[in-house]
Amino acid sequence: MPRLSLSTLALAAVLAVPATARAVTPAEVAATYGAIGGAVFADTATAGAALQQAVEAFLAAPSAEGLAAARAAWKAARVPYLQTEVFRFGNPIVDDWEPHVNAWPLDEGLIDYVDRSYLGGDDNPAAALDVIANPQFSLSGHPIDASRIDAHLLRDVLHDAEGVEANVATGYHAIEFLLWGQDLNGTDAGAGDRPWTDYAPGEACTHGNCDRRGAYLEAATGLLVSDLQAMAANWAPGGAARARVTDDPAVGLSALVTGMGSLSYGELAGERIRLGLMLNDPEEEQDCFSDNTHNSHYYDGLGIQNVYLGHYTRIDGSVVTGPGLSALVAQTDPALDQSMQDGLAASVAALHHMVEVAEGGMPYDMMIAPGNAEGEAVIMAAVNALVDQTRVLERVIAALDIGGTRIEGSDSLGSTGGDFH
Repeated sequence: MPRLSLSTLALAAVLAVPATARAVTPAEVAATYGAIGGAVFADTATAGAALQQAVEAFLAAPSAEGLAAARAAWKAARVPYLQTEVFRFGNPIVDDWEPHVNAWPLDEGLIDYVDRSYLGGDDNPAAALDVIANPQFSLSGHPIDASRIDAHLLRDVLHDAEGVEANVATGYHAIEFLLWGQDLNGTDAGAGDRPWTDYAPGEACTHGNCDRRGAYLEAATGLLVSDLQAMAANWAPGGAARARVTDDPAVGLSALVTGMGSLSYGELAGERIRLGLMLNDPEEEQDCFSDNTHNSHYYDGLGIQNVYLGHYTRIDGSVVTGPGLSALVAQTDPALDQSMQDGLAASVAALHHMVEVAEGGMPYDMMIAPGNAEGEAVIMAAVNALVDQTRVLERVIAALDIGGTRIEGSDSLGSTGGDFH
């Protein structure tokens, strides 16, 4: 799937959708929200299955071409997944599930070999565990038999080992590390460059333990697909997550705006974007091994716009659409709805510009380098647009009197209480 052409078409399609003229009810808006959730989580499971197929083909016959295909499938799988993140925060089922599939940053030395200059995990005894090289080890004083690398070892033994959140053993970013390896370029150009021979059989194997590395990649990918399928079922008609937001429209509207605001402000503008710039630290970029962070930020922003307008373009090109929150706001205050639409358009445009700059030769980790005024301007344009749209969203919440909302804050933006100010 051509990444940039898809994003450009999606942006154009969404911006072309006019506000609904007829009167709509909160129940209809909640139903559209649930339908978009059903479609985007189903797409995420479909794209995850395609990633699994690419990984299996690569492991069956390792080659440079096979590794490239697996990497491309990983990037394609991120496109629908990031558009699900607006369903976090207001939906406990999603928020509880998310750490299994998208936890970051991670101490990658838990999983595989790392460069000797790697300084991560000073307060994490498992940061240099390297389970791929060590079939026997101890955790919390208990001996662990890791001779077989499988889903149980990853999920129940390694993930969050020692109670440390940086011990991430599952999900997209563990797989990303296994496909790309460490990005040792700092804030200079270049992503991770793991050789395909890290999975080669026999004497062609580099860095040792190629069979165990392949077993880890296979287990992690299979576990991800299982997790994605489970959440797709939760959002299918009759699923628990979907029923929660459609059976009670007040709950649905609260979940919708809580997800929009918390992702816009505390999570995306603050923890994912502003923090890395403040620290000038490439370890704080979300897709730090693949240098795909710019796309992840863009699709997060697009997901926020999707649920407000009631419009989602699926990975097969079909469209799920219906009365969105926009229509409900327009019935109360057309000018406010226009301000919200304008704010969303501005943030998506700023994030799309970030994609263009990155694809034009200045990847995200270069943008956050100390003294890079051009990169800082690109990043801060996105941060400011996301903050601005959250201010408008607060007015939307007040205008519709939507109760039960709490927008996450961020230390990076000067908000420490968990609420937007």
